[in-house]
Amino acid sequence: MTTVNSQPPELAPPPELQVNPVTWIKKNLFNTWYNSILTVSVLWFLFVTVKGLITWATTEAQWDVIKLNFRLFFVGTYPATENWRPWLILGIIVFLSGITWGVLARNVPTLFSRNVLIALVISATILVLFPVAIPYRLLLLGIVVLLVASAWGAQQVAKTQPKLGNWLPLAWFIALLIFLWLLGGGLGLKQVSTNQWGGLLLNVLAAVVSILICFPLGVLLALGRQSTLPVVRGFSILYIELIRGLPLIAILFMGQVIIPLFLPPGMRPDRVLRAIIGLTLFSAAYLAENVRGGLQSIPTGQIEAAKALGLNTPLSVGLIVLPQALKAVIPAIVGQFISLFQDTTLLFVVGLVELLGIGDSIFAQAKFETPYQEVYLFDGVLFWLFCYAMSTASRRLEKQLNVDH
Repeated sequence: MTTVNSQPPELAPPPELQVNPVTWIKKNLFNTWYNSILTVSVLWFLFVTVKGLITWATTEAQWDVIKLNFRLFFVGTYPATENWRPWLILGIIVFLSGITWGVLARNVPTLFSRNVLIALVISATILVLFPVAIPYRLLLLGIVVLLVASAWGAQQVAKTQPKLGNWLPLAWFIALLIFLWLLGGGLGLKQVSTNQWGGLLLNVLAAVVSILICFPLGVLLALGRQSTLPVVRGFSILYIELIRGLPLIAILFMGQVIIPLFLPPGMRPDRVLRAIIGLTLFSAAYLAENVRGGLQSIPTGQIEAAKALGLNTPLSVGLIVLPQALKAVIPAIVGQFISLFQDTTLLFVVGLVELLGIGDSIFAQAKFETPYQEVYLFDGVLFWLFCYAMSTASRRLEKQLNVDH
């Protein structure tokens, strides 16, 4: 008589292989004679490049051109007497970012993990050492404190009010209207012409407004291209293929030159508005193709199941198909948004003084001798920070939505 154990044996995880660093280097970098030559060549090239960069940065670079033109880089020729408006906008953005962080992390046991604390300490140290006047350093440090405090407070409130997150999109939309009012003035504030908007402020504003408008427009175009109605389908295909066949510079010039020709005399939209219209029309066509790829990835069984439940076509698309399609193409959509932010540098060719355009006015300053490398390096670092932040947020969103299924 034998006894059969009904409980399955516990499967032990495979043992972790501990690889010695020296062994790893020998196996991956010096395993053959030609890999050894390639490794030594690359290391020598990196050494020479990094050494030259450090030597230039510590002995030849004129970093004063960055320090003395901070204001031009960030807000262009915005009136100095109205500097409190960009600072207030920055404070609102940080406050809402902290609330959003705290609400989304309401179920996380430790909001400030070790990595988060390290990032906060590094950020605070960099801001304290920033080469600006002491009052501005204190303001920057206060912004970090505001971010931490708002995130902690929002997490505590969201634990008892989980529906608080439903109001975040409305809060951000209202904040955007407040930003535009603060920048442009009116309704009690001194008006500031858009000709005085410039620098990084103009890049961020044009990108954010274009993203907010092009996203619903791109989704509608993608749905229109999948529609069974010939007129809607034909118009969507015509628009997408026509816009995708034109370079962005041509569309921006058309927005600046041709749009006023179709409007009544005396009605001439603002130059910034026309540029945003061009960016929106261009990005919507590419976004529509990304969304169409997501729509095609949804099995037809999903639609048939929705109809079996009694849902009509709009409800099937809005509740079943579209959420899954957008979830599947999050990386492509975020990539399109990053590309849109980078494309805002082309606003310079239509006469708007964005971040790269500010560089030309700095090059004309006689007290600095050809500060091209310093200015372009600083511009590149700013763009990298924004694009990396968008990419990181995308990865976290994918992880939270569990896209890899």
